[in-house]
Amino acid sequence: MCGSNNSTVCAWEEANDILKACHEGPTRGHHSVNLTARKVFDADFFWATIYRDAHTMIKSCDTCQRQGKISQRDEMPQNAIQVYEIFDVWGIDFMGLFLSSHGNKYILVAVDYLSKWVEAKALPTNDARVVVKFLKSLFARFETPRAIISDRRTHFCDDQFAKVMYEVTHRLATAYHPQTSGQVEVSNRGLKRILERTVRENRASWSDKLDDALWAFGTAFKTSIGCTPYKLVYGMSFQLPIELEHKAYWALKHANFDLQTVGDHRKLQLNELNELRDQAYENSLIYKERTKNLHDSKIKNRILMLVIEFYSSTLV
Repeated sequence: MCGSNNSTVCAWEEANDILKACHEGPTRGHHSVNLTARKVFDADFFWATIYRDAHTMIKSCDTCQRQGKISQRDEMPQNAIQVYEIFDVWGIDFMGLFLSSHGNKYILVAVDYLSKWVEAKALPTNDARVVVKFLKSLFARFETPRAIISDRRTHFCDDQFAKVMYEVTHRLATAYHPQTSGQVEVSNRGLKRILERTVRENRASWSDKLDDALWAFGTAFKTSIGCTPYKLVYGMSFQLPIELEHKAYWALKHANFDLQTVGDHRKLQLNELNELRDQAYENSLIYKERTKNLHDSKIKNRILMLVIEFYSSTLV
């Protein structure tokens, strides 16, 4: 038995043993503070500082700290990737493995970082050969970019891929900082959500709906740029089939248009396109700055403590 002088130490050791048994025992599961405390209560144990002791013990649990998710307060400050020219920086990534649709099991997605314009293609495999073919088509349509951002998978880190990336900077996301390719991940989620809601019962027909999903995604208003990606790329508003159905007079009038008048109007739209893209850059800059301030305001302050005693002891 413990003596009177050691009663506090014995009580702390007993409480610590109970917490460890309820938290990291063979059938306990390394749960959070509340669930661990609940297990202690179910075992008919109680003391006043149980929640504080459980929190201290879980913070020192090596397994929980390695496997647990990082909280928003412990994240690093945001550093936005701001692009001035359209089609200068593209993010590229694969989606899949999906249910086979006409032999296609993957979706290769590329998104422009300024306009948010998305290009995607359904593919049967996810090797470097199909990536190279897709990039050649992308460069032919939107000119050669300055940089491409991807993860470190083998189909993006290949000799064939490197040959196509002549004078193009290839930036790689790491496992420690996957937010580097965050824009393409956001586009992936958007396309997947549209496909899930449009395919419905016949899930094997998702490749037939991919073009419709791309159109829906590209004609949706984006808060970060203050307009739709379609307008930022083509310099004009898109026309939906519903407009032709309910605006018969409008369709009839434009069926016999004056080529000179339409040409002058299109020249005016092209001249306004640069102003529109400059405004989208400003909107994107303001949006990312506000997002960064909101994110960084929730991060706890870190104070670097200098171990003065260590240096003083070494000098003695």
